[in-house]
Amino acid sequence: MPFIDVKIIEGVLDHAQQQALIAELTEAVARVGGEGMRPMTRCAIQEIRSGLWGVAGKPLTTEMARPKPAS
Repeated sequence: MPFIDVKIIEGVLDHAQQQALIAELTEAVARVGGEGMRPMTRCAIQEIRSGLWGVAGKPLTTEMARPKPAS
């Protein structure tokens, strides 16, 4: 049974985006492993509090992690 564990800083994705991510990840597993994998695929999204994720020894905040709008 595939288990997909996604960790992301809180507030980077809204609820609808999180739901879309779960659907797309499940779709990828079914595409690669076959439709029989779909009902067995589990996804969990864990939000890490802003400032408690570190990159290169420095804290990363929600504002820093949000994608920048395309210009």
